[in-house]
Amino acid sequence: MTHTTHEFDRSADVRAALADPALVPELPAGDDGPAGASVAWLRATVARFSSGEPHRRRRALVEAELARLEPASLRRAAAAEPEGEPRARVVRTLAEALGMPEPTAVAEAVIVVAGAYFGGGDAAADEAVARLVERLVPGPKSEAALEAAANRIGLLVQACEATAALVEATADSGDVPPARVLRDSPPIRVMRRVAARATRVAGREIAEGDVVLLDLATANRAHPVPLAFGAPPRVCPGRTHALALADGLRGRPLTPFARLHHQATPLLLPNAWDHASAAALAAQGFAAVGTTSLGVAAAAGLPDGAAATVDATVALARRLGRGSFLFTVDAEGGFSDDVADVAELARKLYEAGAAGINLEDGRPDGTLAPVGLHAEKIAAVKAAVPALFVNARTDTHWSGRRKEETATRLALYEQAGADGVFVPGLSDPDEIAALTASLVVPLNILYTPAGPSLSELAALGVRRISLGSLLYRRALAVAVATATAVRDGRSADQEALSYAEVQRLGTPTGTPRSPR
Repeated sequence: MTHTTHEFDRSADVRAALADPALVPELPAGDDGPAGASVAWLRATVARFSSGEPHRRRRALVEAELARLEPASLRRAAAAEPEGEPRARVVRTLAEALGMPEPTAVAEAVIVVAGAYFGGGDAAADEAVARLVERLVPGPKSEAALEAAANRIGLLVQACEATAALVEATADSGDVPPARVLRDSPPIRVMRRVAARATRVAGREIAEGDVVLLDLATANRAHPVPLAFGAPPRVCPGRTHALALADGLRGRPLTPFARLHHQATPLLLPNAWDHASAAALAAQGFAAVGTTSLGVAAAAGLPDGAAATVDATVALARRLGRGSFLFTVDAEGGFSDDVADVAELARKLYEAGAAGINLEDGRPDGTLAPVGLHAEKIAAVKAAVPALFVNARTDTHWSGRRKEETATRLALYEQAGADGVFVPGLSDPDEIAALTASLVVPLNILYTPAGPSLSELAALGVRRISLGSLLYRRALAVAVATATAVRDGRSADQEALSYAEVQRLGTPTGTPRSPR
């Protein structure tokens, strides 16, 4: 029977095809071969070519393997790898991190297997599979043990091809942001699917057995949100690890503040409004402190978000820079729509000691700045101060925009060079998960008592959690409640720092900590 081949290259159509359960990865033709001893058996046993319950079970095996690896540690291991062929470096780093014996020999065998993985096969590749299985399952080879070994090998093979391609693309890109490299040169340019049953995608009737080709490279060129790591429900489970490997092998250094966004647990960032509040938080062991533009503005008797506090913000940064802690500054929209002025402000803040800056696209009237203008600001800041961590904030959720605009704006901001992105007001777990699956840079979420917990946000892939103006507003509420209690003759038994403790907080000592 002759089957039709369908090609899709529009982003919406590609995403629809990837989300259609009737379209499954095509298993190359051929006999499965003996268990544990052939490429055909490997293909038939890994998550990559499975669907339905076998896919869910096998994907869980891969996810469990990846869960043991902290991306920051993987990045450091990759950075320590000696120069050499990208595929060997990628596989060797990953194999060693997974605790596999003789990672160099494992890498050599995986490269041979990768050459036959997507079709065909040869005796050398079959022998390489058998050697890998023997290394991973030296004892009794039960069906469960073989399936687990197959998916560990499949993980390495995927990294050998896709992650190595990512490494090569980013290595040749110079200072081009990785997100833009992924958009323009996705490591996998075409995906192939086959219809397990009749379905309809983008107005086309697709019969059972038809082949569907998804042109990711063309789709990316016409849509700001790239498809570099697939799309739900089959987002690549190793996307964060692949980016960590590529970043480490690329040799791009991270500042101490940037490293806080690539740990096993998200960075919890409390926001201060003056030196004493920042010093008090740092004294409690917080790895870094942010500022709150509302607190800074209100303390100065000025409106927030109206570009009225540029002098107060710079002055606070200079005071905080005398301390020994990392801090990032909430700079509204840069206090100007002149791109050069925003870049100059960023330079002043960095020279004052700031490790990062928040730039928001929201405006006082509830509208959003043009996305192109905000992207220009981000690019200008990164060009002027490359080591300053730029957290690009979009106020789409606070302005009532659709979630599609959130994804588009964040994609353009990270392609402009943002080191992280921030969506205050976002609390829907499904939307958070969708964003973390599509973003290259860390996602920052504003904590709210009624929203997801810290552990829930971490499980969704969030890498930074800010408290925003919450602490300042709580402090005001406690101050007012204490004063009114005293006035009204009620108990005012509120815990308070001593006079001496506050004096110490307000008098910085020691050597300022460099954000560099």
